[in-house]
Amino acid sequence: QVQLVESGGGLVQAGGSLRLSCAASGRTFSNYGMGWFRQAPGKEREFVAFISRSSSITSYADSVKGRFTISRDNAKNTVYLQMNSLKPEDTAVYYCAVRTGVTYEHTSSYAYWGQGTQVTVSL
Repeated sequence: QVQLVESGGGLVQAGGSLRLSCAASGRTFSNYGMGWFRQAPGKEREFVAFISRSSSITSYADSVKGRFTISRDNAKNTVYLQMNSLKPEDTAVYYCAVRTGVTYEHTSSYAYWGQGTQVTVSL
């Protein structure tokens, strides 16, 4: 089992920044790739970003590419999502997850999920 706890969400104006954190406990964190997803009201959960075990591979949704940066610190068992130039359409609950499957962008490739942290971007 892996336990994930997200933090760092909040209310921010458009154009602002937030940094999300996801602290992991349980199984060896460095053995797993990690992903960030988000879910807006009335919408399906969607892929945001992925980072491999050693940070050598990252992948982003087109909607956040160039604005968001995923990183991790295996010594601290933590993965981060730096979000810059935020837009109202980034408003959602953001989740981190442990990848145990093949693909980066599908929720079915992730076995463990955090409880989520709310990000709200106002005009």
